Amino acid sequence: MTKTAQGRASGKIILMGEHAVVYGKPAIALPFAGVEVQTTVTETCGDLSVNCALYDGLVHEIPKVYESLKHAIRFSLYRLGVSQNPPIHVEITSTIPAERGMGSSAAVAVSVARALFAFYEKELTDQELWEIAQSSERIAHGNPSGVDVTTISREKPVYYVKDQPFEVLSLDFPAYLVVADTGRIGHTLEAVQHVADWIEVENQGSASLSFSPQGHIEALGQLVIESQQALADKNVTSLGQLMNRAQTYLVDLGVSDPQLDHLITVARQAGALGAKLTGGGRGGCMIALVADRQQAEKLMQALETAGAKGIWIQYLGLEGEDK
Repeated sequence: MTKTAQGRASGKIILMGEHAVVYGKPAIALPFAGVEVQTTVTETCGDLSVNCALYDGLVHEIPKVYESLKHAIRFSLYRLGVSQNPPIHVEITSTIPAERGMGSSAAVAVSVARALFAFYEKELTDQELWEIAQSSERIAHGNPSGVDVTTISREKPVYYVKDQPFEVLSLDFPAYLVVADTGRIGHTLEAVQHVADWIEVENQGSASLSFSPQGHIEALGQLVIESQQALADKNVTSLGQLMNRAQTYLVDLGVSDPQLDHLITVARQAGALGAKLTGGGRGGCMIALVADRQQAEKLMQALETAGAKGIWIQYLGLEGEDK
């Protein structure tokens, strides 16, 4: 029988704090089980090879644009202490839409490491998994915060402040999150630069602004703190209101767009307690909060009719208590 092993990893979403986190404010990220990466490692007679949606061939011939994938495989093998060209095939399948702020590259690295360690029947510690995945993320993104890798590898919600230790949160929240994809790639770098430009204009006093960009950043940070408390108190209504307030600030800052705004409006009209963009904005995904599954399914239908390209439902309570 041919030897084989598997590893998987879910995606992630930002619940609150996008953009403000760049300026030292907190953010809350959640693992998102609605999408995932699965890696299968199989014994072969040939050289080390990999197949995924972006590349099919030998690992040592992976193009530089996918260097982070090569690194995830090579660094895992290095940590395992085995040959850098073992006779194995790595098969990667993913349901995480790329460039939507859902942690696709981090999930690939986590899934690959888990599969390779399982194949060689070696224990993979939390710290070792984090180091493998984070080093791959550095290649993919330059200077990543670590929030994607931490959230995905630990499979727990994370409260994060830049350059401070992560706080892993327990989550038992009696509500559902509906995630909808606009179908357009998010333009995170462009959105981040836009906010930076607003702040520069404010600092120079060179133009009359209708709001204070830095004041909005401060307010967004405060909303994250209040959201953490709402989660702890299991106050669904409060969290929804905080999400709506955050979206108002994000719209002012210019990081939303017409399609996101449309889906958010549809969600609220369909009964969502709160709705906002998630991630960098200017494309990508939005999230909406509802109290029960019936409302979540109603919202899902409304968003599909409104043109959402992918829609997922996630229960925020404990596993096995989905109702």
